[in-house]
Amino acid sequence: MDADSNPDLAFYPDPVLRKVAHPVQAFDQQLDEVVQGMLRRMYASQGVGLAAPQIGIGARILVLNETGDPERVDEELVLINPSVVERSGAETFAEEGCLSFPGIYAEVKRPENCIVEAQDRKGTAIRLELTGFQSRILQHEYDHLEGVLLVDRMSPADRLRHKAALEELKGAYRQRLAKAAAGSDKGQG
Repeated sequence: MDADSNPDLAFYPDPVLRKVAHPVQAFDQQLDEVVQGMLRRMYASQGVGLAAPQIGIGARILVLNETGDPERVDEELVLINPSVVERSGAETFAEEGCLSFPGIYAEVKRPENCIVEAQDRKGTAIRLELTGFQSRILQHEYDHLEGVLLVDRMSPADRLRHKAALEELKGAYRQRLAKAAAGSDKGQG
């Protein structure tokens, strides 16, 4: 794991977003630095949740704060190696956005409640029952740890409505790859 002070976001269709994240083994200073970097990136991007794959780290780490307010640290949840063990309640539609899909919002159907088992930053086992918006955020971020993306949860109508924006993201990704390849070619002589 490696995270700088304010890590960059991975945008669709970066392959890191499709990989199932691996469990965290070490609960150490490096993990704390990754978590702090994730919280900084989440707030800087005006998000309410972030999963490690979204900053290019394939580890089972997610952070959330349903208020989105960095001053409300009492509302922060940091979950390491989370597992959603139960989903319950009515399945409702709500608009979701995603930091890896800037400017794209879609109606997503999810159960209103969930129970998650995880570890905290120190490795202590925790079990939480989440409801409403907090449950929705957790389920969205948990999807990221499983390689499931907002585009996978979109209705066919939303996919069609966002077709141009999705193609723009693919084009921007191809440009970043080409630029990176050109930069690495310059170093060879």
